[in-house]
Amino acid sequence: MPDAKNILFIMSDQLRWDYLSCYGHPHLHTPNIDRLAERGVRFDRAYVQSPICGPARASVLTGRYLSSNGASTNFAPLRVDELNIGDYLNPLGMRTVLTGKTHMVPYIKDLDRLGISAEQRKYIAEGGFEAEFRDDGLHPSAERSKNHHYNVWLREQGYEGDNPWNTHANSSVDDAGNIYDGWFLEGAKFPANIKEEHSETPYTVMRAMEFMKEASASQSAEPWCLHLSLIKPHWPIIAPAPYNDMYSEKDFIAVNKSEAEKENAHPVFEAFMGHKDSTTYADDTIREHALPAYMGLIKQIDDQMGKLFAFMEEQGLMDNTMIVFTSDHGDYFGDHHLGEKDFFHDCSAKVPLIIYDPSDAANATRGTVEARPVELIDLIPTFVDIAAGKAVASDKNIRLDGMSLLPLIHNQDVKWKDFAVCEIDFADRRGPRAMGLSSHESWSVMLADEHYKYIAFHNLRPMLFDLKNDPMELTDLGEHPDFADIRNQYKDKLLSWFISGRWRTTMDDSDLERVGLGVNREKKGVIIGYWDEADLPAEVQEHRKLN
Repeated sequence: MPDAKNILFIMSDQLRWDYLSCYGHPHLHTPNIDRLAERGVRFDRAYVQSPICGPARASVLTGRYLSSNGASTNFAPLRVDELNIGDYLNPLGMRTVLTGKTHMVPYIKDLDRLGISAEQRKYIAEGGFEAEFRDDGLHPSAERSKNHHYNVWLREQGYEGDNPWNTHANSSVDDAGNIYDGWFLEGAKFPANIKEEHSETPYTVMRAMEFMKEASASQSAEPWCLHLSLIKPHWPIIAPAPYNDMYSEKDFIAVNKSEAEKENAHPVFEAFMGHKDSTTYADDTIREHALPAYMGLIKQIDDQMGKLFAFMEEQGLMDNTMIVFTSDHGDYFGDHHLGEKDFFHDCSAKVPLIIYDPSDAANATRGTVEARPVELIDLIPTFVDIAAGKAVASDKNIRLDGMSLLPLIHNQDVKWKDFAVCEIDFADRRGPRAMGLSSHESWSVMLADEHYKYIAFHNLRPMLFDLKNDPMELTDLGEHPDFADIRNQYKDKLLSWFISGRWRTTMDDSDLERVGLGVNREKKGVIIGYWDEADLPAEVQEHRKLN
């Protein structure tokens, strides 16, 4: 097959890595995503750079760690000077197009201060994409959402009201006709108040197929990177029939928690256990009530992937399009006595990542599992390599913190990273702030390799998990005396990561050589530390004679 020309970048929201059958779920069968894994590479240890929607996506779309790009919480704006996916791919001749969610927020103060044009503001606000359509999936207010494109489309399909996203797509209805607001878990077991084909996932996939069909028919047939960013299975946890009751308790993975985790728990971990979502899911009957809908939403995604991939086969796009399937983070769903996704256990910080490359260079790795640690910041360097048609030297993209995955996909010998990093700014989280921590103390960093997961906090003891002997992460070794040396080793690893020079964002190695290293400075007449003319390097002496 020819090399990939296009990129289809699929991201689900809040999809756990272990809720796909190719990752081992025994009852939630996802044959279409599994087939993609059979044709590509399944990465077994892929980590997000923050387990919270906004910062996770900011890292993906800039290729930079949380502490590099600064967009550290939900709705925290990216700085105007941050390069995004469009800044990297557009100059290489590749369009960047969005259907779905980004969660990106522009920094209005700097846009105003710098006099950025309306057209450029829109580009920055969309994270570097042309928005075929954007939908972050948060439309509880009819006043703000009445004219949103999905609501307009739903009214065209016959759904009444100013906000059918809320009253139909994300509300459920029981046999007696009672309507349940999807923001409350009590309605999770009933079907959504909408036809399945009109719900959010089919709508988003439909819009993506419309774009691909139009792009293929275009005279220019310009290469594209399409970000198909699905809102589900993120809450509201409401699934349309027949997906709402496909699964029951017999299909569940057992909740992963122990009472021992609460004993002498790390204070930040304990604070998260006190969040409302955590105390709600502490009731296993509530978990059992809501989990079928979550699983049903994942099954619907897989069915839609089947339709999407069949469409791409018909259009001839499977032969020239790299397909990436991943998630922005997972979901605790009661594991470790937590709800939502705000901490570092694998059910939250580790995500599925499957990459299909149609080129012959990827034939040797088809259907394989890659066990080395990778990070979602590795995607933009990979996309840059695809758009450029060749590997691009990393020092030419000095802002990028990640590494291209193509050498792994193409079975090339490459020195790879030893660990993955994930960060959380929990200054906006109620539980930790109730501890009396200041915003500057409310930052934590996870470093995970094949053996240990080390979590550091400001002025608090660390946490440590032995992933080989405790893969369920039930025993925190952060104070265990036998692991003091291990904790110090990982503290040193983390310090080395922090002082790696990755904040050098305006000068690459060739620039440094030109302005400050070698003999270039002396040739310009900037001579420091020499005794006399004869003390200069020979080539500088020659240069001075000629000039």
